[in-house]
Amino acid sequence: MDGGMVDVSGKPVVPRQARACGKIRLRRETIRLIQEGAVEKGDVVESSKIVAINATKDTSRLLPYCHNIPIEWVGFNHRIGPDWVEVCVTVRTSAKTGVEMEAICAVLAALANIWDMVKKYEKDRRGQYPYTMIYDVRVVEKSKEG
Repeated sequence: MDGGMVDVSGKPVVPRQARACGKIRLRRETIRLIQEGAVEKGDVVESSKIVAINATKDTSRLLPYCHNIPIEWVGFNHRIGPDWVEVCVTVRTSAKTGVEMEAICAVLAALANIWDMVKKYEKDRRGQYPYTMIYDVRVVEKSKEG
C-alpha cells in the first residue's frame, strides 16, 4: 500500500475540537509597541486573529494529506508577557477526522504574522534576528464526541 491520505470513508461524522498554543519571543520594546498599538503595520493582535482563521480554512491546501473538512468555529486567544506573545486557537468541526492540524497551522500562521509585523523592530544592526523565536507550539487539548 502506498502512503497518502488516510481513508476515513467508514468513520462516522462526530463533533470534534482541538486547541493549540504557541509563543513568539520578542524584545521588550517590541512588546511595548504592540501593547500601545504603535506598530507601523497596524493592529498585531487583530490581524493575527484574521490570519489564524484563514490558516484554519486553508490547512488542507498546505498539508496535502489532511482532509478538507468543514470548519464550524475558530476561537482565538492571546496573552502578552514581558517578552513574549502567546497565541491559542481552538477549532471545532463535525467531521470524520480531527482538527489538530488546523489548530496547529492557525497558531503557526498567527505567530509568523506577528513576526512579519514587528520584524523591523526585532532586527539587530546586521539585519539578523538574534532574539526573536517561535517556540512551544503544541496541541494542548483535543476531543471528540461519540
